[in-house]
Parts: sequence; structure tokens; C-alpha cells
Amino acid sequence: MRHRPLKAFTSARRQSGMSLLEIIIVIVLIGAVLTLVASRVLGGADRGKANLAKAKVETIASKIENYRLDTNRLPGKLDELVTAPSGVNGWMGPYAKASDLDDPWGRPLEYRAPGESQDYDLISLGKDGKPGGSSFDADIRYEQ
Repeated sequence: MRHRPLKAFTSARRQSGMSLLEIIIVIVLIGAVLTLVASRVLGGADRGKANLAKAKVETIASKIENYRLDTNRLPGKLDELVTAPSGVNGWMGPYAKASDLDDPWGRPLEYRAPGESQDYDLISLGKDGKPGGSSFDADIRYEQ
């Protein structure tokens, strides 16, 4: 009967686990992957809200046009799309719900009639809620 040398057994046993350095490298790699995924997911939410804001601005603009066709005038304020203003003939609304008048970030859409360079301005101020900006903070304007 042959016995295995003790040296071979301890060498194999020493190799079976992961070293502290290997564990640290794996944790750093997992953290990097999670950071990348989180930035993509959060960026996707911002992109989705910006696209939704563009769609809302277009939708409210079409409702303003319906109001104009029915009453032969633009609304003085967006609330006139929800409730009938006094002294306006031909109102056949409601044209919108009150919740339709907010952008995806929960702030009211800005409306001015007359507008700066067109009949009216309809604007979402973007993610930051401030005029101007870039990327997801940029204003979203209705262009006639």
C-alpha cells in the first residue's frame, strides 16, 4: 500500500480557495457592472420622460386646436380646456383632464397666447423645471 506524499496533499488544499486579492477583484468587477446597469436604467427613465413630455405637448396642442375650431379663439389659459370659461360660445369640452396639463415631472405645462413667434407657446421646462438647459433639462416646445 502506497501513501501519498504529504507535500502534494497540502499543495492541492492550498490551491482550492480564492485569495483575498481575487475576491476584491470580483467585487470591484461586480460593482462596475452594477454601476453601468444603473446608469443605463436611470438614463432610460429620463429618456422616457422626455419622450412622454414631447408627446404631451403635441397632444395638448391638438386639444388647443380643437378648442379654437369650436370657439373661434385660443384659450386664455390651459384650464379652459378642462372647464368651460364664461362668455365663450361654442365650447364643446372638456378637451382635456386636469392631469393632462402637467408634464411627466409633475409641473404644469407653460402656455402663453399670443406666443413669442407663433399664435401660442406651449412648453415643458424639462427635467430641471428651469428655462433653457440641455439634454433632459432642455425645454420642450410646440412648434406650429
